[in-house]
Amino acid sequence: MLAPLQLVDSFLLNYNVGDAFVVVFALGLLATLPLRSRKVTTLHIILFGIIFLLTPSSAMGVEGPTHLLGSPLQYKMLGLVLLVVGPVFYTTAKR
Repeated sequence: MLAPLQLVDSFLLNYNVGDAFVVVFALGLLATLPLRSRKVTTLHIILFGIIFLLTPSSAMGVEGPTHLLGSPLQYKMLGLVLLVVGPVFYTTAKR
């Protein structure tokens, strides 16, 4: 019989760190929306932009059919886009 942690581990072996970050980013973004604060939402966007850029490519480098983005470079480009868009939204936010 498999323990619960072994089930989680066997499921997560098919994905890389970048996929986990994308899912956590999306869930966190949905969690900030009920607050109705654009500044909190943009801080979340900026934080994940930094996380995507600073995560080593080797952690995101496993190629396979189940990954959300094709290569580590795409995760880095997503981080760069988030870092460009985030401050723009922050400066235009009123609250």
